[in-house]
Amino acid sequence: MTDEDAIADDLRTRIAASPFHSGFGVEVEEARRGEVRLGWEARDERRNLQGLVHGGVLATLVDMAMGLAVRSVVGEARRHVTIEMTVHFLRPASPGRLRAIGTTQRVGSQIAFADGTIFDANDRILVRATAAYSVTADRDAASG
Repeated sequence: MTDEDAIADDLRTRIAASPFHSGFGVEVEEARRGEVRLGWEARDERRNLQGLVHGGVLATLVDMAMGLAVRSVVGEARRHVTIEMTVHFLRPASPGRLRAIGTTQRVGSQIAFADGTIFDANDRILVRATAAYSVTADRDAASG
């Protein structure tokens, strides 16, 4: 098994164990240290009143991609939580297949920075985002 396979397997296992992530329906398409590519089907029930994919749902998707990219670097003994995120909505998103890419820019001992992009099925950029994550020891690992 390659390092990329091990990272992707770890992320898929974590997603499957999280009711929020698995219920959202996100899939790890590719993963390597510092970069994660997610696939997601934007279904009709994720639309806003204008019939477009709700911006909050897109922000969640790009946060997942960036956060999982951070996870691919910090590993199992540390955890991360979003402390700041800026999202730019560049185009409206229609229901259908979307792809989100998260890339780490810097991962330190206490803080990590990542960029994220969401593309539609025609490879048009819909969303660009940046975020900062607090990085700490995992509570379970720290306690014992």
